[in-house]
Amino acid sequence: MIRINNISLPLDYINEDLKKYAADALKINKSNIESVCLNKRSIDARKKNNIRFNASLNVIVKENETSIVRKCSAATTVEKYKYILPICKIFDKPPVIVGSGPCGLFAALILAQAGQKPIVLERGSDVDKRSRDIGKFWDLGELDTTSNVQFGEGGAGTFSDGKLNTGTKDIRIRKVLEEFVNHGAPNDILYLSKPHIGTDRLKSTVKNIRKKIISLGGTVMFETKVTDIESKNGKITAVTAEQNGNKIKLYSDNVILAVGHSARDTFKMLVKNNIKMEQKPFSMGVRIEHLQENINMAQYGEYFKNIYLPAADYKLAVHLGNGRGVYTFCMCPGGYVVAAASENGRLVTNGMSEYARDGVNANSAVLVGINPKDFGSEDILAGVAFQRKLEEAAFKLGGENYFAPVQRVCDFLDKTPSSSVGSVIPSYRPGYTLTSIDRCLPEFITDSLRESLLLFDRKLKGFADGDAVLTATESRSSSPVRILRNEKMQSVSMEGLYPCGEGAGYAGGIMSAAVDGIKAAEIILLSGTK
Repeated sequence: MIRINNISLPLDYINEDLKKYAADALKINKSNIESVCLNKRSIDARKKNNIRFNASLNVIVKENETSIVRKCSAATTVEKYKYILPICKIFDKPPVIVGSGPCGLFAALILAQAGQKPIVLERGSDVDKRSRDIGKFWDLGELDTTSNVQFGEGGAGTFSDGKLNTGTKDIRIRKVLEEFVNHGAPNDILYLSKPHIGTDRLKSTVKNIRKKIISLGGTVMFETKVTDIESKNGKITAVTAEQNGNKIKLYSDNVILAVGHSARDTFKMLVKNNIKMEQKPFSMGVRIEHLQENINMAQYGEYFKNIYLPAADYKLAVHLGNGRGVYTFCMCPGGYVVAAASENGRLVTNGMSEYARDGVNANSAVLVGINPKDFGSEDILAGVAFQRKLEEAAFKLGGENYFAPVQRVCDFLDKTPSSSVGSVIPSYRPGYTLTSIDRCLPEFITDSLRESLLLFDRKLKGFADGDAVLTATESRSSSPVRILRNEKMQSVSMEGLYPCGEGAGYAGGIMSAAVDGIKAAEIILLSGTK
């Protein structure tokens, strides 16, 4: 197969045009091309008066590939990706996966595809019940601490945007993307430079992955929370879980711990069992909302209403004089700020978009780096305590009914409480309270936010627009702990226990978490070939 890079495409191109572009680049007749498809496509908006797509194409030709590639400096020969599944004997005790986020789901899928019969234990509900529980919370402010944005099938990513862009270069990324498409995700995630599935389509996709795991002999148990682990001679032997008030013990030599970054009681249980962990830096801040049209204008110029361009996004970062890094995270074009609490009396926000990304507002987290020295304690779980303190302050400031504290950017910069909103209407449900977010966040965070908003405005015109709104608090961007593991991905404290994904401190999004789960599954399978 030939891959051609740096193909410039007009915004209104159609797929039938790709053969012509490929033939022109390769200097061959179009009739000599058997097939052509997009490998990657990104937006080239460097010239605001001539925005185009930049693409790479995969081409299969009827002639000799090597001789053709010699004539085109932008072309190379590549092998079509094929995932090689490790195969081993069936384990006497099935592997257990704790958590059904992307890490747990893909670990279970690989094990099931290899003929094993993995058991997935998920503390939250299946995605259908979970959707109803979350809808009730957003409508009425009635939180279910077992079924929410943090806990349940698909993990926290299910109710975000299904963003699949990552800095991870691992070849397994292709396996993840192909499996998503095989289970209902849109085909364009295979070539878009910033792919996303959207919450509305991700829900059915993760359900289909679960059904596939079960069809291959796996088991998925919802509303089943792991409460303890057992070991003998330094090796894991069993996990204990609670389901509907009953205790269940499952015996296994291989347990993948794929809990999310909000599994605080699980972290506590691990500390009790002397599983070695360490404090880890993370970030906290707020959600910022702008009118999506304004972001489109800033990014696309006169093309801001072009029907072939998606809702514009952005990614910004600065390093401040005080040593803090501030950056935007989980940017949701045409999306919504959502209530993401998982504990009573604590307020958490997140961002969400659907596949169409056609909401009025754009939103993103604006996060300030937090270091262990900020925790004020050497306790392993001091970062959790730090998060909880700020979440409780936001809950109280919002009115103790899960309304979120909200402030206009102009008022925030002037250190004045807000009494009204402007052109940007906060999207957070169940509601919001106009106030000053200085009352729920420490000074080093708010001062860093003020400075960064002005610096971001230099990079993206209108970012510090006075009518933009800030919603507190974004506190669950990543895990505040790392569960230490060795080169075999096993806990340094217990053989056979595999801490993986975001909660364990080894991933930062859907893709990296899924890849981490696949790696753990592969190691388990390879151990069975010895």
